[in-house]
Amino acid sequence: MKKFKLITTITCAFLMLLTLNVNAQNFKGLDKSPMDAASFPSDYKVSDKLIKIVYSRPQLNGRALNELAPNGKVWRTGANEAAELTLYTDMKLGDTNVKAGTYTFYVIPGDTEWTAIISKDLNVWGSYFYNEANDVARLSVPVQSGEPLEAFSIAFEEAEGGLHMHLGWGTTRIAVPFTK
Repeated sequence: MKKFKLITTITCAFLMLLTLNVNAQNFKGLDKSPMDAASFPSDYKVSDKLIKIVYSRPQLNGRALNELAPNGKVWRTGANEAAELTLYTDMKLGDTNVKAGTYTFYVIPGDTEWTAIISKDLNVWGSYFYNEANDVARLSVPVQSGEPLEAFSIAFEEAEGGLHMHLGWGTTRIAVPFTK
């Protein structure tokens, strides 16, 4: 009887250990370009948003901006997945009406201006499969300079008739105007 109890106890302990190993999760470490989001209004307590963008935030780490976002080439506006733009109300990018919905937001960097692109593509990794035929709107915006930023950043600011989506990295700044 004692032998039976000992075998039962050992078997139960072994099964518990086996179960623990089966249920253990392997969580990966922090992403080198963590995902972030910017919205307007930016107050997290306000649920009635006009616009939101979800993007990853690469860092320069001693590299030149044009190495990571080459001039004249479509860029995913961040790292990893292409930036995902959600409009919660119909808006305009330049003279083009854009219906409320979720889109991919690309840019084409340049020395003096960047082209902002709203595309109907979704769930896109990088800009490798960018298709101009799926563009909903495009707008060229001038490049400005600012204090150096190590990590790519996006912020919104209210502007007359709408808002500006500010993109900044290194000393490069652009303001993409959206109007209602």
